[in-house]
Amino acid sequence: MLMLINCSNCHAPLQLPPGANSIRCVLCQAITLVADPRSVPPPSASSSHHHYQQSPPHQVLTPSPYNHAPPGQPPQAHGRKRAVICGVSYKNTKYELKGCINDANCMKFLLVNRFKFPESSIITLTEEETDPYRRPTKRNIRMALYWLVQGCQPGDSLVFHYSGHGSQQKNLTGDEVDGYDETLCPSDFESQGMIVDDEINTTIVRPLPHGVKLHAIIDACHSGTVLDLPFLCRMDRQGKYVWEDHRPRSGTWKGTNGGEVVSFSGCDDDQTSADTSALSRIASTGAMTYAFIQAIERGYGTTYGNMLNAMRSTIRNAAEHEGGFVTTLLTMLLTGGSLAGGSRQEPQLTANEPFDVYKKPFSM
Repeated sequence: MLMLINCSNCHAPLQLPPGANSIRCVLCQAITLVADPRSVPPPSASSSHHHYQQSPPHQVLTPSPYNHAPPGQPPQAHGRKRAVICGVSYKNTKYELKGCINDANCMKFLLVNRFKFPESSIITLTEEETDPYRRPTKRNIRMALYWLVQGCQPGDSLVFHYSGHGSQQKNLTGDEVDGYDETLCPSDFESQGMIVDDEINTTIVRPLPHGVKLHAIIDACHSGTVLDLPFLCRMDRQGKYVWEDHRPRSGTWKGTNGGEVVSFSGCDDDQTSADTSALSRIASTGAMTYAFIQAIERGYGTTYGNMLNAMRSTIRNAAEHEGGFVTTLLTMLLTGGSLAGGSRQEPQLTANEPFDVYKKPFSM
């Protein structure tokens, strides 16, 4: 049972794992010392439902690998908005990408100005950050993902955006349809390893309670099922679609604890995702991130089906249109850059359960 204390600096609620004698707040970075965790009284019966969610009996949730569990903001009356934005450029390495930090900046701008996410409830991890806890290392990305879902309640809207390298590795447990696990590559992946889709699913998908909505926007190679969600929307170029069942044959549970998860990814599991300036004609961006923002700016953010069709059309037609066009948000934010060629990829949509993509309204 996790115990509840308040941050000694900003007073955000912190969930203290058993045995921990200190906890760092991911919001203000203050360290709160606890003399004896056993002396912290458990929450009263009347308030416990505000901070704890019961998991179905068949779920075994992986505990945080840290000596602390960073939480979110104090509750608000009509649901909170919280986001983790991660842009990994691999600067000064042979893996360097030009557009990922631009992607992170654009996504934050979109969330704050279009969807009214409070800046104070957005964690941005990029190599430009001077704070060592805000750099996109494996440890920090893991910490941020735990923070994203900690203490979430009905009405909350969560977003995870990642722009960087993705990869695959052989699956040894038999729970992948294609035989491979999809992975994200943090800035220190060569020394610390990659983050595997099984861990991402366990961390931010399986614990999600009823009434909470999570959107993932993953701009990376091999990212089609990187959240390990059970259903993939297989759509053709005419907009016709079927939901493919990707539930593991092993019976391993990959759904939520009652919440809703929808993921837009840059390409299918066997495709690569472009880092290009051909779309915005101003600065390097991930093709999928640009297409996602442009779809919203051009008014296609009505349903999930319209969003997916618009994103695919933008990428498919990028090489055919000279000059391209820059959305209001990107124009306001980006400067500099160079021209480049077109890109070939098909953004994908996955979810924890099937739905009518042309009737379900898109909202974050």
